[in-house]
Amino acid sequence: MDEKALKERLLKESEEFRQLAEEHRRLEERLEVLRNKGALTEAEEIEERQLKKKKLALKDRMYLLMRERQKSR
Repeated sequence: MDEKALKERLLKESEEFRQLAEEHRRLEERLEVLRNKGALTEAEEIEERQLKKKKLALKDRMYLLMRERQKSR
């Protein structure tokens, strides 16, 4: 199964995967707001770094779930 199909299947079948994907999307939206702002305050720069770290952790967990699903087949 290719990556896109696997993601779609997990979105349908896994509540955890859906929650991770939704949180990842929400963080990306906030990062986009910050990117479009131009000059950031120091607090916003810190927020941006924290959001990127959280987003990466979510993505790592999503890929772990994908690998686990592939192994179980």
